[in-house]
Amino acid sequence: MTTRSWEDFRTEQPAFADTARERFQQYRHHVLATLRKDGSPRVTGLGVAFGRGELWLGMMPNSRKALDLRRDPRFSLQANPGPGAEMADGDVRVSGRAFEVTDPAVRAGYAEDTSPPEPFLLFRAEPDEVVRTGLDGQEIVLQVWRPGRPLRTLRRTGDDTPPREV
Repeated sequence: MTTRSWEDFRTEQPAFADTARERFQQYRHHVLATLRKDGSPRVTGLGVAFGRGELWLGMMPNSRKALDLRRDPRFSLQANPGPGAEMADGDVRVSGRAFEVTDPAVRAGYAEDTSPPEPFLLFRAEPDEVVRTGLDGQEIVLQVWRPGRPLRTLRRTGDDTPPREV
């Protein structure tokens, strides 16, 4: 499997990556889904940071989410929807794998950039999929990125009509 960074995603799709990052930066806390030992999902709150070409997931030592990621790196990260139900800036989700960073220089750079509470664990996210969902009139518009593939845009209505790719 090839290692991917947020910067790799941004190189492939700069405007879409910037839109996704800006959406996450609107709020401090988001929702992380990991896999428990038995394979069932765990959903918890999490602060994220972007910097040095990476999407960082910081967390407390021995937190359940950290233990989950150490055992199985798969995750999905949902941007905080914010107040109300309008979702004027859309809804963004990043899925992929997250790997713990132990390199002291990298951790020091992260700490310098973000001033996290000490002690902390640091995971670097490798995105496998980024999805943005928004509204355009009566249609739901989905933008989907996966590594090495063109950005897809799907439009659908609230009825039984199948989505159409544009």
